[in-house]
Amino acid sequence: MRYDLVIFDNDGVLVDSEPISNRLLAAYLSELGHPTSYEDSLRDYMGAALHRVHDLVRDRTGQALPGDFDDVFHGRVFAAFEQDLEPVPGVVDVLEKLTAEGVAYCVASSGSHQRIRVGHRKTGLDRWFDDRRIFSSEDVGRGKPAPDLFLYAAERMGVEPARCVVVEDSPLGVRAAVAAGMDVVGFTAMTPPEKLAGAGRLFTAMRDLVDLLS
Repeated sequence: MRYDLVIFDNDGVLVDSEPISNRLLAAYLSELGHPTSYEDSLRDYMGAALHRVHDLVRDRTGQALPGDFDDVFHGRVFAAFEQDLEPVPGVVDVLEKLTAEGVAYCVASSGSHQRIRVGHRKTGLDRWFDDRRIFSSEDVGRGKPAPDLFLYAAERMGVEPARCVVVEDSPLGVRAAVAAGMDVVGFTAMTPPEKLAGAGRLFTAMRDLVDLLS
């Protein structure tokens, strides 16, 4: 393995949550009078912290979202996770191989700590990620595309940025990894390859990741 630390994005990379959360986000914004399609949500918000939703709606309409927006949205998402969320196919095999090879790994997500943990409990990934391996944009204040989260994760894991590789599936995440001075591989299962053009390498099946990093 050519890297000392593999940093995983969470939504869409570890857990197959992007279709669920973006469908619900589009529906909730539309319900509030901000017409949004599923495709709009993927384009504008995939890979972003929730504050980006507030910022874009305010910039575009001059209106603020309701004060309980985050709580209501999270409630809907977590309920849907409990019903439908699954791990990304092949990701457990990747984690097993990294562990067997003694390669450090962690997750660095724009989502909240609660969102990460709810998803991991439902999918069984909590077996692989204890508190020492979980980092959220809540920890740094600025979400992707700022590099802060990835730099914070590397610092806490004791690895220099140049020895890290980030596994991302969103344009915002790729930009953040590049800005952090890290290598990045783009997972194209949901995202068109051209949207992840900043990634050094691309792959479409999670089972191929370990060979790609070797």
